[in-house]
Amino acid sequence: MKELTCIVCPNGCTLRVEESIEGFRVTGNLCKRGEEFAVAELTNPMRTVCSTVATAFPKVPVLPVRVSREIPKERIFDVMKEINKIVVSERVEKGTVLVEDVLGLGADIIVTSSILSEQE
Repeated sequence: MKELTCIVCPNGCTLRVEESIEGFRVTGNLCKRGEEFAVAELTNPMRTVCSTVATAFPKVPVLPVRVSREIPKERIFDVMKEINKIVVSERVEKGTVLVEDVLGLGADIIVTSSILSEQE
């Protein structure tokens, strides 16, 4: 039996998951999303990544970014290596894609702030 804390909603249910030949049995969830979370977490855990990239602008030395969709948990460090290579040298706005389809994962690295376009 595995025990997890659900992170899908504010309830933070303590989930107990048992695996059998028939599949997974989840208890402790207050909603259906908890069951879905537990099964996904044990079969194919996914995460979102939020970070910062360097810029060439002294007044704004770093710029917040995130991936456009969840990526496999085991690829987080690979994606972070790609994010750490980025240096933004032109003024960009929120939503600008800095890297398309990072590492072939189907997720883009996008800017999450318009601070550079607002600076003079």
